[in-house]
Amino acid sequence: MLETILIVVSVLLIAIVLLQSNKATDSASIITGGNQELFQNMKERGTELFITRLTFILGILFFVISLILFLK
Repeated sequence: MLETILIVVSVLLIAIVLLQSNKATDSASIITGGNQELFQNMKERGTELFITRLTFILGILFFVISLILFLK
C-alpha cells in the first residue's frame, strides 16, 4: 500500500517541479550568470505560491514515506 502511495507522490512531485516557472530568462543566462534578477527578493502570488507550497508538501511526504519504508 505504501509503495503505491510513494509512486503516486513521486509522479506528482515530478509533475509539479516541471510546472514551476523558470526564474532565468533563457539557458544562456543560466550558464553565463547573466540574469541579474535571479536572486532578488520577488514575492510569489496565486498559482506560483500554490505550486511552491505543494512542491514542499510533496517533498516532505516523499521523504517521510521513503523513511517509513526503509525502517520497515
